[in-house]
Amino acid sequence: MTEDARHRDPRLFLRIDFPDGRKLGPGKIALLEAIRDHGSILSAAKAIGMSYRRAWLLIDELDRMFEEKVIVTYPGRRGAGTEVTAFGARVIALYRASERQAAKATRAAVDELRASLAADFRPESREAEGEPETAAGPGRQAKAG
Repeated sequence: MTEDARHRDPRLFLRIDFPDGRKLGPGKIALLEAIRDHGSILSAAKAIGMSYRRAWLLIDELDRMFEEKVIVTYPGRRGAGTEVTAFGARVIALYRASERQAAKATRAAVDELRASLAADFRPESREAEGEPETAAGPGRQAKAG
């Protein structure tokens, strides 16, 4: 492990898996934040390196998984055509608060794990970097049949 890597804080990712299959995680929250910051789904998607179609699918899923809408769109408006609703802003705030609380609660355990890391470790595959390997190959998702 490089000296620089040793001094950076580990990242903790939080994903909430609801019992009925709904999921809320860093990707959906980053998209909502980007929409809030950029005022359009297209600009938000570009800013976070996501396709426009994928962004629309995630927003549609968010709007279906909650009783209230997370965004409102203004078709045909030039410039800011999409806004995050007050409820969408609350979803962001609750998720980020949960992240902070989880990081605080796990800090000692993560610090102990970090202190125990082997100095000469080198990942051999993308799976070691947190991406699952599938039959489709390293870092690729198998297509659902």
